[in-house]
Order: sequence, then structure tokens, then C-alpha cells
Amino acid sequence: MRFYVLTLFPEMIRDGLAHSIIKRGMDNGLIEIIPVDIRDFSKDKHRHVDDYPYGGGVGMVMQPQPIYDAYCSIKDNLSEDSPVLYMSPQGKVYDQKMAEKLSKLEDIVILCGHYEGVDERIIDEIVTEEISIGDFVLTGGELPAMAVIDSVARLIDGVLNKEESHIDESFSNGLLEYPQYTRPPIFNGREVPEVLLSGHHGKIAEWRHEKSLERTLKKRPELLKNAELTEKDRIYIEKIKK
Repeated sequence: MRFYVLTLFPEMIRDGLAHSIIKRGMDNGLIEIIPVDIRDFSKDKHRHVDDYPYGGGVGMVMQPQPIYDAYCSIKDNLSEDSPVLYMSPQGKVYDQKMAEKLSKLEDIVILCGHYEGVDERIIDEIVTEEISIGDFVLTGGELPAMAVIDSVARLIDGVLNKEESHIDESFSNGLLEYPQYTRPPIFNGREVPEVLLSGHHGKIAEWRHEKSLERTLKKRPELLKNAELTEKDRIYIEKIKK
């Protein structure tokens, strides 16, 4: 999979993702991350890409021409269904289901805004979807773009190894992940639950699922509305509510 990132700070994208699992995925040829410097397409001798907003107001707005030309420079490399995602607090809130959907694609283009955002005409012209990672404002779209890339890339076959499988992670089935433990068996007087030391895989799986239900009910109860629950799960939830 190829990720094209239209950005004013390509080094931020390169450096931020050049580590750990994502780096290994790139080294193994499973993913490619291609920052495209919007400033390279400025027609201003000082490489300016922003200007004052029409109608007045504070801050600056990114001009449409450099962004559009940056997009056109990669357009011929894209597959037909490649989306152009604009990282914006006004967008649809990003979640695991979106990550799973995006992981099935060949190419993704991500536009990172700055200042007061981008000229609305570039959104109308090239953006297929606006995405938000939460109800807060950042200085630019690079950090959200990296979050999207990381969450999508790790779902691509081969990026995670067997020990790093994402199958039982939080949100994979609509629930939060169960508690995890490792050595030593006793730490500051706190013991690892006995069932995890039993070697009984069936009981361990049952314990983990119940703990996922408990944790979700306690920390993110709204997730249960859309979670994949069996009748047995619903009975258990009602029991622990009491």
C-alpha cells in the first residue's frame, strides 16, 4: 500500500514514521510512505503557500494552487478508487472500522492543512472525505495523518508478525481489549490472575472475553450499542451491572 501525504513538513512525516513496526513494514516492501512537499509547487519566489482570507479575519489560509499542483503531480500514479483524505476537526470522527476499510485499498492520499485551514475550493476539487481524530484542534494535519497511517498500515498482511496480531485488540470486535500481564507473577503484592497461569486455553479465552465486556461497560459503555454481542454476553452484562 502507498500513502501519499501532501504536507508543508515532509520531514515530520518521514521522521515520525521511520521507527518500529511501520519502519519494518517499509523495509519489507509492504507499505510505502511518500511525503509530497506542497511548497515545491508554489509559484512564489519565496515559496509562500498561504495568504490572507477574503472577508478579513485572523490567520492565514493555504492557497489552492500549490495543493492542487502537488496532487496533480501524483494523480497518474493512483488507482481509480484512491481517496483523498483531508485531516480536519470538521470531519467524520475516525475509528477502527474506517481503518479496516482503508486497509483494503492500494493507495491513499492524505492532505495536511495548516494555519486556518485550506481554501474551500481545494476541498471541493480533490477531497473525497474529511476526517477528524477527535474534538480538539492541532497546529497542523501531520500528527493526525501519522495516526491514520499507523492504524491502517498495521492491518496490512505481514506488517504485524504473529506475536503482534491485531485480532484481539481493542475495537476489533467493538469491545475494549482485556487486561494483559507478563512476568513477574507477583509485582508489588499484586498477582497475575490464576486462570492465566492455568494453561487451560478455553478458560483463558472465556476470562478474557468477560474482562473485555467488563472493561467496555466501565470505561466506554457507549461502545456496547454497536458491539458484536451474543445473548450470553448480554446476560453477563446485565449481571455485572447489578
